[in-house]
Parts: sequence; C-alpha cells; structure tokens
Amino acid sequence: MGTTNKTNLNKKIVCSDGFTMSVQANEYSYCEPRYTGAEQYETVEVGYPSQREELLMEYAETKADPTDTVYAYVPAALAFAVIVKHGGMVSGELPNGIPGCIPELL
Repeated sequence: MGTTNKTNLNKKIVCSDGFTMSVQANEYSYCEPRYTGAEQYETVEVGYPSQREELLMEYAETKADPTDTVYAYVPAALAFAVIVKHGGMVSGELPNGIPGCIPELL
C-alpha cells in the first residue's frame, strides 16, 4: 500500500460521492515521519483535491487555487475524516497506518 520511491505514488483516492484527492507519505512527501515505508504516519501530504475542501484549507500551500495545490503535514486522522465526509473510499491507495472507509460501514 505505501510508496517505495518518488515515481511509485499511491493511487488517487476516489470517494463514493466522486470527491478525489491524492494522499502520499514517503521520504519525498510533506509527512511525519518523513520516511518511506513507515508502519504508521502521523501526518500525510494531500494533493490536488477535485473540489475545495474546507477541512483541508489551513494546510494548503496555495489557498487561492485549492484544487491545484499540495496540502502539507495534514494530520492522518483529518485525511481520514475527509474520506468519511465524502462517503468513504471506493478506490485508490492510502499510506500505511491510515484506515480506509467502506461506504457500507457508514
């Protein structure tokens, strides 16, 4: 599930309501620990959401363009909360230690 190098990124998250975002955690990402293959991450890098997401805005590098920016050091629990808010994850990949959410369980 986790990434192993800069070119092997996690697949984009797709939520049941159509919302998408990239969630990365590795030695090249804005995350803690900043290490590839950690068992768990406290923070992750979120990128390029399909629409403005208020829960993420304080972490945006470019607040004026929320769908074309990276969100640095987003708490893993907040990334999970965004997925839940959008009905759960139906496809994609999350870094190690971050739970997914199956819509049927909501």
